Amino acid sequence: MAKTSDSDRQMYHDKVKIYVSMTKALLDTEKKLSVEARKNTPHAPLQKLTLTDEMLNLASYYIAINGMSQAVIKNKNEEALNDARKSLYKAVIYLEEVVSNSIDAPYSDYEDKVATIESYNPNQRFSLICKMGLAIDMLEQAYGDNSKWRWTFVELEGRFAAVAKNIVDLKNVYVNASPGSEYYDSSVYHLRLIKKLLAQSADRYREKYELSTGQTLDFKTGINFLAALRRMHIVLAENEESQEIKKKLTIWTTKLETDLKKQEEAKKKK
Repeated sequence: MAKTSDSDRQMYHDKVKIYVSMTKALLDTEKKLSVEARKNTPHAPLQKLTLTDEMLNLASYYIAINGMSQAVIKNKNEEALNDARKSLYKAVIYLEEVVSNSIDAPYSDYEDKVATIESYNPNQRFSLICKMGLAIDMLEQAYGDNSKWRWTFVELEGRFAAVAKNIVDLKNVYVNASPGSEYYDSSVYHLRLIKKLLAQSADRYREKYELSTGQTLDFKTGINFLAALRRMHIVLAENEESQEIKKKLTIWTTKLETDLKKQEEAKKKK
């Protein structure tokens, strides 16, 4: 590996100076706004949506700092990447606090939470979710395929899938997704994205179980995401798709039960 020259290091520091300054400003903003949001006033849910957005901005600055590091001094900036990862988790957590972190639950279980952000329209909700998804993708790409954080992203992606679903006002989804509605495009694309994310998270948790942990909890979480996907199809009156997921659920559940029996038999032999 070529040694980094002093001039390259100076160039790097000059280029990232503005990003470092912006990260400090955003951290100060978060500190002040989070104090207000914790007061649980009627404005708190919307303040937490602002915090979500700001944490996504913060993550993007850290990712940019790492990009500069790779471009100028040919090394990843692991500290910046870890700060970006932490910022993304904060963004997800703030959103979970607003709309819940439930994977597979009836809308009635968290409808009251969604009602608190009624003024945040479907276009804004879809935009925020797209921004979060892009930030997660950018960070995964920055870490690379062989990162030690590979399986950690399964959880982050799963939590993202859950909030992407939970932020939608399902009570008015048919109205918003009807041709002629000003929210038609964003509502339709949001629903498509939700179904894609739920299916992806189910597969990723199954993959994590098979290739990494062997922990049945991961497989159960994957099954939970499949159940959430089926519930979504039912809500949208997509009967054929619902039946297909039902068949897949049966296969996965049977596989899990078989694996659990094998584990119990292995324990008895020991």
